[in-house]
Amino acid sequence: MARYQVEPYVVTADVYAVAPHEGRGGWSWYTGSASWMYRLILESLLGLTRQGAALHFAPRLPVDWGSFALDYRWGRTVYAIEVQQVGGRRAVQVVLDGVPQSASFFPLQDDGAVHTVVVQVPV
Repeated sequence: MARYQVEPYVVTADVYAVAPHEGRGGWSWYTGSASWMYRLILESLLGLTRQGAALHFAPRLPVDWGSFALDYRWGRTVYAIEVQQVGGRRAVQVVLDGVPQSASFFPLQDDGAVHTVVVQVPV
């Protein structure tokens, strides 16, 4: 913190490399960096993308992550999503409210309910 000198909970746009400010963060509240980092993690690592009114899954998880869970809100509806890495699987399998889907996505609906989603991905 003595070197970085900015809030630890805010993503900075710059980290200086020139004396006398090496390692100091800059532009911590004037950047879109946090939103880009959020998109990078959500879309590239966790593999969730919304295309129109459908939620697609293509996770790229580290092998030592067995699973993760998150809630996704679409209007008044909440999707309780659990993503599991499963050995022997060749493709992503999505199960929405106990019903296997034919593809690695499902259509979103704003019905005010809570839906359960299980996504199984190859290890």
